[in-house]
Amino acid sequence: MTDLARRVAERRSYSRVTADAPSHEELLPLVAAAGRVADHSALHPWRIIELRGAARHRLGDAFVADAKATGSEAEKLAAKPLRSSLLLAVVSVRSKSDKVPGWEQDAVASGVAHILSLLLHDAGWGVMWRSGHHTRSKAVHRMHELAKNERLLGWLYVGGIPADSKEGHRTTLDPQRFLSTLD
Repeated sequence: MTDLARRVAERRSYSRVTADAPSHEELLPLVAAAGRVADHSALHPWRIIELRGAARHRLGDAFVADAKATGSEAEKLAAKPLRSSLLLAVVSVRSKSDKVPGWEQDAVASGVAHILSLLLHDAGWGVMWRSGHHTRSKAVHRMHELAKNERLLGWLYVGGIPADSKEGHRTTLDPQRFLSTLD
């Protein structure tokens, strides 16, 4: 196994992270590297939005507005984006193309997000990709200032790895089950 394969195999999601987070400047080379994902016709049908500070509170307010929540339910929803001091919104930016259908453009954006999560992990950051029905909410779309041709795929929650964090318990999959051959 190569060193890269070993590091990828060690990747895990961190549902709990510390308040530490990479700076904008530290993110730039990682985003540039993630942008090397396979991209039919080089449309670059994606973008990443950094959410820090007050933007996370506005996202929580959008969750509450979407759910029409009140009381303790509203408090719980509003707190979700505060689990990490940095959220990276993953946005698919669909372009009109006779060669590249919308689903393939979404796949490119998803690929960028996954590679970015691997790069962040390799740089020593804890990462968890979160999505859910809020990604399709009008209130959440407005909060992110998305255009009509843009779709929110989810958020990478990024932070420091807690000192008391336990090693991941993901079972290694059997590659024979997922790799087949056609003669």
